[in-house]
Amino acid sequence: MRFLLTAVLVASAAAAPAQDVQRDIPYADKPHARQVLDVYTPPGAKDAPVVFWIHGGGWQAGDKKDVQLKPKAFTEKGFVFVSTNYRLLPDFPMETIIGDVGKALGWTHKNIAKHGGDPKRIFVMGHSAGAQLAAYVCIDKRLLKAEGVPIESLKGCVPVDGDTYDVPAIIATAEARWAAHGMPPAKFGHREKFGNDPAKHKDFSAVTHVKKGEGIPPFLILHIAGHPDVTAQAQRLAAALKAAEVPAAVHAARESTHTKINAELGQPDDPTTKAVFDFLAARLK
Repeated sequence: MRFLLTAVLVASAAAAPAQDVQRDIPYADKPHARQVLDVYTPPGAKDAPVVFWIHGGGWQAGDKKDVQLKPKAFTEKGFVFVSTNYRLLPDFPMETIIGDVGKALGWTHKNIAKHGGDPKRIFVMGHSAGAQLAAYVCIDKRLLKAEGVPIESLKGCVPVDGDTYDVPAIIATAEARWAAHGMPPAKFGHREKFGNDPAKHKDFSAVTHVKKGEGIPPFLILHIAGHPDVTAQAQRLAAALKAAEVPAAVHAARESTHTKINAELGQPDDPTTKAVFDFLAARLK
């Protein structure tokens, strides 16, 4: 009988979920269907550091459920993991998208303690379009102030393989490439996505808002080693941050791709994952 009870307990423990998941939590008043987020909480969490994740998809697609290994990897390390949705192009402009991410971060700061998280220790991360949004919300204090998020509560930012920290630069690069090769321009490229207005292109660039003494959190900027655009943009952002005396490191993922770096983030044998957890550990000391 004791053996049977032990076996049942072992089986139950093996089947027990590694985290509690609460899905589709609205973060806005009278929310749109996409103004929702998911919260993954490790067992017994209290005052746990928080990872706030922003999905990619060219600001036109993607979903908060597209998180692959990340919730398991981060909750096993003792983090509360938040994954947010936001409204999308072309139905909504870039201002709305950025505002949604700001609102979701504001909700997280105000409410994450109820889910075992520490509102004073938030790390913001995102892939691709989410990388642009992550960098932007961690740098532009106007957005943080509007949502009641003290910049001091952001302990680090990890943008993953973004190409739009300097929007005018990526537009100029793409259009020069098309002209040089006699190619037609994209019908809905970066110029159109960011409003087809040079003033907006500059304002939506994270590098524009980097200033010394503003409390901008340290950055770990991840990118694919073999891709010229994301490499140049990572270096551009890092240079702007360092010039403002903000700690910034760049990690180039080798033998990887834009999709792979995201899908493999969380694998225990992944060098990029190790770089991320080393960064988090250093910031939590």
